[in-house]
Amino acid sequence: MTVPCYPDFIPLDIDLKDALHPRLSLTSDGVSEFSFSGLYLFRKKYNYRISRGENGGFIISGEQNTTQGQKTFLKKFFMTPCCAPDSKTLDSLFASHDYWKNISESVLSPVREKLEERGFIITEDRDNFDYLYYRKDLAELAGKKYHKKKNHVNNFLSTYPNHEQRPISEQLIPAAFEVLEQWRQDSLLKNDNEDGDYIAAKEALELFNLLALKGSVFFVDGKPAAFCLGESIARGRMFVTHFEKAVSSYRGIYQFVNQAFAASLPNFFTLINREQDLGNEGMRQSKMTYRPCDFVRKYTARLLS
Repeated sequence: MTVPCYPDFIPLDIDLKDALHPRLSLTSDGVSEFSFSGLYLFRKKYNYRISRGENGGFIISGEQNTTQGQKTFLKKFFMTPCCAPDSKTLDSLFASHDYWKNISESVLSPVREKLEERGFIITEDRDNFDYLYYRKDLAELAGKKYHKKKNHVNNFLSTYPNHEQRPISEQLIPAAFEVLEQWRQDSLLKNDNEDGDYIAAKEALELFNLLALKGSVFFVDGKPAAFCLGESIARGRMFVTHFEKAVSSYRGIYQFVNQAFAASLPNFFTLINREQDLGNEGMRQSKMTYRPCDFVRKYTARLLS
């Protein structure tokens, strides 16, 4: 299955993996959305459609609800994972879309001055910055700045000495599903019927082999307690954690899973990308307590109306 040239778009389909994955894997910034899995698993949420630009890069069209005051509007956006479109294509895209989303620094830098000269308003999208951590920092939790995290891990280890971490496999998918369903029930109780990324996580487990995802399933006293799933991005120097779910009744389990999975990753992964906080203040505080070493910065471009 091939990707049509712009202005034609087709829905993002699993049969497009071979066409998209090689090119997306060469992007250097490490934008968490810009892997085949990162796009495919959220294709329904954002109604993703895809096209190919004249410069060989992909153009992804999507939709997202935006709240202004008490009203909600459906806004159309486009993304360009590989490179900026040429001027003619860009003008055409803005004629049918409201904004350009998730522009990485490597895509923006060569064209920013020209875009601003043409009247584009470019802003940092802090809510969508990906958090970056040194793998070694998360694996070792050394030093005073990680003292509280280390205590949580140690308390987990002493409270639940009979724990086990196993690489995810076809045989362990039912165990991961058990964790996901319990996580969903806990989330529904806490978040007033908000499902979060449950649908995407469920499909990721169903297709983890086909999508070439990696991860672990964790057990406590022989019972499924947590799982995490992710993949290699940014030309193999970075591992992005797409999903991390746990049974919250095990105290300290999220801190333990974070540390244990980082320690299990090969050393050639120097960085771990733990994705964005989406403007959720609680999530932002939690991610900041792990002391990110940097961010994958993303930008939004709009035309003055």
